[in-house]
Amino acid sequence: MSVFATTPVDRMDRPYTRRWWALGVLCLSLLIIVMANTSLIVAAPDMTRDLGLSSRDLQWVIDAYTVPYAALMLVLGAIGDKYSRRGALITGLVVFAAGSVAGSLVHSTSGVIIARAVMGLGAAVIMPATLSLLVASFPRSERAKAITAWTATSGLAIALGPLIAGWLLERHAWGSTFLINVPVALIALVAALFVVPPSKAHDYGRLDLVGGALSIVTLGSLVYAIIEGPHFGWGTGPVTALVLFVLGLGSFIGWELRHPRPIFDLRKFGERVFSGSMLAVLLFFLGTFGAIYFLTQHLQFVLGYSPLETGVRLLPLAGAVCLGAIATGQLTPRLGMRVTVTGGMALGTLGVLLMTRVSDGSGYTDFLAPLLLLGLAIGLSVSPCTEAIMGSFPENELGAGGGVNDTAVELGGALGIAILGSVLATSYESELTKAVDGKLPPEAMNVAQDSIGGALAAAEQVGQVAGPQQAQALIQAADHAFTQAVAHTSLIGGIILATGTVLVALILPSNTKTTQKQATQDKAPTPNLTKQPVA
Repeated sequence: MSVFATTPVDRMDRPYTRRWWALGVLCLSLLIIVMANTSLIVAAPDMTRDLGLSSRDLQWVIDAYTVPYAALMLVLGAIGDKYSRRGALITGLVVFAAGSVAGSLVHSTSGVIIARAVMGLGAAVIMPATLSLLVASFPRSERAKAITAWTATSGLAIALGPLIAGWLLERHAWGSTFLINVPVALIALVAALFVVPPSKAHDYGRLDLVGGALSIVTLGSLVYAIIEGPHFGWGTGPVTALVLFVLGLGSFIGWELRHPRPIFDLRKFGERVFSGSMLAVLLFFLGTFGAIYFLTQHLQFVLGYSPLETGVRLLPLAGAVCLGAIATGQLTPRLGMRVTVTGGMALGTLGVLLMTRVSDGSGYTDFLAPLLLLGLAIGLSVSPCTEAIMGSFPENELGAGGGVNDTAVELGGALGIAILGSVLATSYESELTKAVDGKLPPEAMNVAQDSIGGALAAAEQVGQVAGPQQAQALIQAADHAFTQAVAHTSLIGGIILATGTVLVALILPSNTKTTQKQATQDKAPTPNLTKQPVA
């Protein structure tokens, strides 16, 4: 066997011998995509102080990554199918590493936002490539295990990002958190040449460029409106984006239903397994990403943990994801997908609702059970849904399938942070206003109302003018307001997840039919397409 992986996977007459090594490369690639966001959470306070970020600036430092990531995955996944899935992975890693290096070097708000957008572009290439290469490299009988490992990697990254970033911030400036990704990307890039087999679709035909462009406009305008409107008001920009979304969606649906080779066959939504899995992924990540977003803020700003201490306290979440992923591999074949997925979503709902009990005297132990339940829920629910979504696509559309799955994940996360983040901000502002209205100078009041981090900064200014007692009173009021906002937001998030759990339970079919269909697919021979050139 050649040292380099040069034989296309579809020309092999037996399962690829280095497939588990290839899975390691794909998981490493996924790791940095998730860590890029979770590490930024703990670096945000230092960035805010150093760059003088406003609330809007910080929001776009975070979400400049999300917009291209969500909008481009479907199209870039299809391009990978046509030309080269491994080539897409390598290209994405190069772009992602370049954006990370740029983010560590710039010293302006606009520079960081642009660097994050470049990283988002790289992630949009990498993410669907990891799933399509995984499915292409593994026989059907092993795909569930491989996808389980892929899912567990996401949970590990949720905790590793803050942990490593926190350790770096103890010794270095915030720019070092961008550099976490670079060595991992380089290792994955080089290893991909050795262990990831070439793969692409056979006789793909022409790309649906019009459908691809319409999908970018539709998803991009929707994500922009979701980010901008709830946080900063429904002005001209968000309203225009919503109009573009409606027009783009209508055009996309009409075009795709008539096109002989659509970039995404919308008729798949008529399959209950596919539509139920898509809904589960979207609503699940809406609830869990939103919860993790405000939970980490509470650990840092209210409980006063450093970035490193916050990362350490998120480790139970990662461990629970791994346990849930292991459990779903045993439970799903026995109990069925519907039971496992809805059971996981129910655990996630319970975890979010437990945070409604948070009060002024709450400590880390009050968040431990929600963290464990959310981790178990991710592990139990995501793997079966991802396997079902990818199983709905033929072998020559695996990249598009990965793009569809990952778009649901990212769109759900963006919705969660936007909707629950908006509820959190509104509730916090209302509670703080009731407590300190008329007791602060207007400028300090505006800063304190903007965010809990702003309140701590305002307290420093108040302490210099009015003394430490007044500063401490503001901090206590802000802590109380944020705690009440967390409890209120958790209730809203729990209701959304509970509703989604019921809907998914009604949509997903019974396990018997699904199992029979999968068994039939497993027995089918894999074609040996010897005309496939090296990709």
